[in-house]
Amino acid sequence: MNSTTISITEPQTLQEFEAYYLLRYEILRKPWNQSQGSEKDDMENECFHAMLCDENKVVKGVGRIQFNTSEEAQLRYMAIADDSQKKGFGKKLVEYLENKAKEKGAKTIILQSRSEAVDFYNKCGYMKIKETFLLFNEIQHYLMSKELTNNN
Repeated sequence: MNSTTISITEPQTLQEFEAYYLLRYEILRKPWNQSQGSEKDDMENECFHAMLCDENKVVKGVGRIQFNTSEEAQLRYMAIADDSQKKGFGKKLVEYLENKAKEKGAKTIILQSRSEAVDFYNKCGYMKIKETFLLFNEIQHYLMSKELTNNN
């Protein structure tokens, strides 16, 4: 990991949530000409949100955990700013979110990975289960899963 100082927190204020959702939009929706607002869904208020910030408090990564059952969590809307990728930040954010899911009783965590992120999630301990859906008619997704134990 490079020398940039990072912190991971939960967005609390309106300003923090605006910055959180803006990065989510910029990385996950804007490149495919989707409208602003498409980066949110009906479950936002029921989920656990985390953001990774640099030393200047600029949001460089975001992710969300939602519970599908009492023992199955789902990692969603994971995004790292382009200038912050391949620096270990994504792995730190995934670990943080996994720990929060474990604290709330999750035994398994699943996610839908874009094809270009499958290798990243493999390195984080996730197993590819199956090909699932095509987002925006061009982004192939894969269901991935990881058992959460006290060791990971």
